Amino acid sequence: MNSKARLHHAAAPGNTACDAVKVTQEKITGNKRKLYLESYGCQMNFADSEIVTAIMQKQGFDLTASHEQADVIFLNTCAIRDKAEQTIRKRLAQFNQVKNNKPGLIIGVLGCMAERLKTQLLEEEKIVDLVAGPDAYRDLPQLVQEVEEGHRAVNTFLSREETYADISPVRLNSNGVTAFISIMRGCDNMCTFCVVPFTRGRERSRASQSIVQEARTLFQQGYREVTLLGQNVDSYKWSPPTMLKGEVAHETEEAANMVNFAQLLAQVAQVHPDLRVRFSTSHPKDMTDEVLYTMKAYDNICKYIHLPVQSGNTRILQHMNRAYDRRWYLQKIATIRRILGESCGISSDMIAGFCSETEAEHQDTLSLMEAVQYDFAYMFYYSERPGTLAARKYKDDVPLAVKKNRLAEIIAKQRMHSLSQNQKAIGQEYQVLVEGPSKRSDAYLQGRNSANKVVIFPKGTCQKGQYVTVHIQDCTAATLLGEVVSFI
Repeated sequence: MNSKARLHHAAAPGNTACDAVKVTQEKITGNKRKLYLESYGCQMNFADSEIVTAIMQKQGFDLTASHEQADVIFLNTCAIRDKAEQTIRKRLAQFNQVKNNKPGLIIGVLGCMAERLKTQLLEEEKIVDLVAGPDAYRDLPQLVQEVEEGHRAVNTFLSREETYADISPVRLNSNGVTAFISIMRGCDNMCTFCVVPFTRGRERSRASQSIVQEARTLFQQGYREVTLLGQNVDSYKWSPPTMLKGEVAHETEEAANMVNFAQLLAQVAQVHPDLRVRFSTSHPKDMTDEVLYTMKAYDNICKYIHLPVQSGNTRILQHMNRAYDRRWYLQKIATIRRILGESCGISSDMIAGFCSETEAEHQDTLSLMEAVQYDFAYMFYYSERPGTLAARKYKDDVPLAVKKNRLAEIIAKQRMHSLSQNQKAIGQEYQVLVEGPSKRSDAYLQGRNSANKVVIFPKGTCQKGQYVTVHIQDCTAATLLGEVVSFI
């Protein structure tokens, strides 16, 4: 059994996979120098890679899909699980072999792994030339220049202000229909198992008008769906800088001008009725009724919530510092169902074998899954990450074999639930946004319904970017299968 499994249709930013997303669409503008870029981990990393590409393009680099053609290779990395880091290290070893035959090649590590290991990659292991943390991407041209001048370069400074709001991302591997918009950076939640607060810093929110303008521009360019990204989008809050230098703002004035996540959702939804809006990831403790009622008020805000639970046992949740207990979480699920209805898609994250977890506590996770009936989920067994609160406070004392067995039970239950939830869709009709060809056959197209379920249907005369109504005829645990009955 692998260290993680996914019964999910669209990656969520609070999670990670170990496979790389490689550039498949070259960005050729006539620049002579070439950049090759691989992204690992969560969708926040993929969105960051689009920022990096924009910065480097302005500095005379075109994006290449071939690392053999590159003058600079960047790996935008993940540090949330050990397997991701080991995958990246193997890739760095391969690139260093290429460098033996191309001495001028510059290899850089960006992102969370860079932030966690800092100069270790440069000075001790000497496997990279450049290290840049998530808040240092504006400095990349200068860091490249330092390497060219014979120095190893590093910037892992974590900012309290950086949001890259003024940089227009270069859309990578884009289907031209869906896009991500980063609305905030960092995380203030100190979940004991998580390294993100130490690699991405404190929360800071991007100006709401810049987010709305990016959504508007994407719609004008033909995109029909945006996903608002953040480590914890529900804690988004932004106030315009109304104070003059030396003045002190009154709390009531700041509160009156503050834009919270529910208000931001409404502003983006108002860009155009044909622009779908999704968001990820939510922390249960910050998911408000105001957000749920805003989702209900706008047809183009998709009825889907990724709400990671991590464990179904209250003691383990306390050990994880999740700031809620089992009963509270189940009440939140009930509130979602009450306001948005049973058709709202709900997915989750679950960690098997966290520190000191007993068999009975593992059974609590299985029983919570039974109570909620998630549509899909990310499932992992616990792997200790250096620098986290859990690594400092708790002993990783659940044997690996036990972790794997518990994960296997979680996966089996989720597979059963995913199939059961999809079977409920048979005979129903859904509005689907056509995203492109099916992965298995060009004779079929795929898209997603509002609940984020992948729908496969014969191509016919449908075009990418269209909304169609699909009658569901069959399903698997991962997809819905149907026929187009009308165009919208």
